[in-house]
Formats: sequence, C-alpha cells, structure tokens
Amino acid sequence: MSFWHERIKIGNLSVPRFIGGPLDGITDSPFRKLVRDYSKDELLYTEMRHVGCIANDKSGVKALKFEQLERPLNYQIAAADTTFLDKALDLILARGVDVIDLNVGCPAKNVIRSRSGSALMADPERLKVIVTAIRKKVSIPFTVKIRAGFKECNAVEIAKMLEGCGIDALAIHPRLQTQRFEGRPDYALVAEVKKAISIPVIVSGGIVNFKVAKMVHEQTGVDGFLIGRPIWARPWKLHELQQHALGNEFEIEKMQVLKYALKHLDELINYYGPHGLYIFRKHLPFYIRGLSDASSLRQELILSDCPNQVRQGLVAFFGA
Repeated sequence: MSFWHERIKIGNLSVPRFIGGPLDGITDSPFRKLVRDYSKDELLYTEMRHVGCIANDKSGVKALKFEQLERPLNYQIAAADTTFLDKALDLILARGVDVIDLNVGCPAKNVIRSRSGSALMADPERLKVIVTAIRKKVSIPFTVKIRAGFKECNAVEIAKMLEGCGIDALAIHPRLQTQRFEGRPDYALVAEVKKAISIPVIVSGGIVNFKVAKMVHEQTGVDGFLIGRPIWARPWKLHELQQHALGNEFEIEKMQVLKYALKHLDELINYYGPHGLYIFRKHLPFYIRGLSDASSLRQELILSDCPNQVRQGLVAFFGA
C-alpha cells in the first residue's frame, strides 16, 4: 500500500493524512459542518481558544458549541501557564473531543502579549511545565503545533523536548514568529525535525495542492499535512487533495460553489443569529474569486444588511 493510501496514527487515533487546520474566525463550527459533507473521517481542528476564555465562559457553551458530527475533532487551546488549565480541560473533555492540541505557533501580537502562542518557543521551561500538566491530565491523544522558532530557530530542540514530555504528534509551521505568514516555508527544517523525533510530524504552511504536498513529502518524509488557508471557502479541499493523492480526478462545478456559499451563509445565521451575515462577509470574496465582475459584486453584497439580498445576488451572479 502506498504512502497516500495509508493513514496517520496519532496515539490510538487513525486518520487520513490531510487534516483541516485551525484558522481563527474561519474554521468555526458552521464551516466544519460543511467540510463533513465531503470529508467524513478527516481530523479537523477547532479554532484556537485560550484556556482562560474556556474556563470563564459564563454562558457555558460559547467556546464549546459544536456538533458531534464534526468529530474526529482536535480541540486547540492556548495557555501561558497552568492557570485555568484543569478547569478548561475538564470542560472540553466532558463535551467530547478526540484530540487536544496546544498552540505554540500563533504569531499574533495579542497572543504574544499574553505570553502564549509562539511566545512559548522562546521559553522552553515554561512550555515544558504546561505540556507536562496537559499530558498528566488527558488520556486522549495530545498534539502540539509549533513554529520554526520565535525570533531564532529552535524547532529541533523544542521538538525533542516535546517528544520527551509524551505528546503523540507534532505539527510544525516552518516560519519564525517574526515572519508571520510571509516568505517561503523552510521545508529543510521540517526534514530536520522529522529526523530528530520518532512521533508523527505534520507540516503546516504552503500546502496549496497535491503537487506541493507530494514535493514536501519527498523532501521531508512528513506523516501528515495541516491545511489552513487553502481550505478557506473551500470545504471540499481535503477531499480534493485526497482524491488527487489517489490518482483520481476531482473538479468542483460552479453550481456546487454556489450551493456551498448559500449553505455557509445559512449555517452562519443559524449559529450566530443575525450577526452571521456580517461574519459571512469575510468568506464571500473567496467564494466568488476568479469569476468575472467579482469585484463589483463583492462591493455590493458586502455592504448589504439583508440576507435575502445576498442570497439573490449570489444566485444571479452564478447564473442559476
């Protein structure tokens, strides 16, 4: 059996090699439900949530509102220390997820100021305390997502330390925090990390199609691929990658794009109420990109306060 027919094992969990990554404000519950139409058993990440927000959520549901059909689900947390960790994990585990992930890769300034995300790459001892506490608390698979480093590259050293703490798999975005999402990912570094540890390594960043995934696997030997930005407004992306990996044809038809744009709008309104329309505004340009007159339609529909007007505009634009 070829590499592309096999699955990646994360602890006692076995999932396809293409995994839906976390994008804040994008890969929320409504979007993950759309992905499930195409990809029934691929692992999906939640958006990152700080343990303090989870533990102090007065409503008791906001940070943990998802449906079981979204599983297998990797719940991604951020933490600066062990405060709130036990309470947050108790709430998450009671809700029912398949994997816990600690984010040590987010480069956002507000996350860095909170001393979490990729700031932990610059403080290995504090990171070790947090990871050790999580590993002691959870019996389900536990993963960590890192970067190349904070201001200096130390991914290999961090990866070895994390493996020693007992994590089940490591995801790496091979750019420094200072690079954010700019510049070419350092796949040579990914290869070094893969050689340095024995647990599965998942690469994040730059995997826009199967041709790139194949090239990266040949260069690095990674076990899995975390698909983030390329999945935006493309709930079929994991299925597309898997089909191409198996040598099958896959092409999305224009009317299917319309179907999922409309379905996404409805899911957002059902989940968030009237505010869902405004959330849809950031998705709309990605559904219509590449189509003629997209810029003029985008301006018109993004300014609309009427869901029906947005629906009718999309239908007319797609010629349905």
